[in-house]
Amino acid sequence: MGITRLNHAVLYVRDVERSVAFYSQVLGFSRVPIDIPGMAAAFMQAPGSTNDHDLGLFQIAAGAGPSQAGRSTVGLYHLAWEVDTLVELRELAGRLADHDALGGASDHGTTKSLYGRDPDGLEFEVAWIVPADLLDQQALAARTRIGRLDFDREIERYGADTRGGVGISQPA
Repeated sequence: MGITRLNHAVLYVRDVERSVAFYSQVLGFSRVPIDIPGMAAAFMQAPGSTNDHDLGLFQIAAGAGPSQAGRSTVGLYHLAWEVDTLVELRELAGRLADHDALGGASDHGTTKSLYGRDPDGLEFEVAWIVPADLLDQQALAARTRIGRLDFDREIERYGADTRGGVGISQPA
């Protein structure tokens, strides 16, 4: 059996409604009508997704401490989602900044990535992936070093509306 993709992620959060607002306003997720009786939970679907849900949010005590994963405990570092175009990625950078949730913007050569934090400090990545037919030695060589993401340069190089991930994470 080969695993082909991530179907959904489930996060523990302090305040489910605050998290719903964040993932809706910043990443464009929409709430889907799934309930778990007796539990404060929400299920959300990413824009354009055909999954019944892509993200589950389960509320725990408001006084719960922050995740120590990677600091003093093992645990998940971050999830990574994709966007279709560099324009979408640049627009998302603005929304993350407006919500004081932008942790960084990096050029990994073959991927262009934003790093964000949700209201509980849980980290995530949103990336645009260079399509297979546009990969060149410069992009492949840059995978060994992380640089600063320059949206204007990358849009000039790859195009504003070029669909990312084609032939890599998306069918050709």
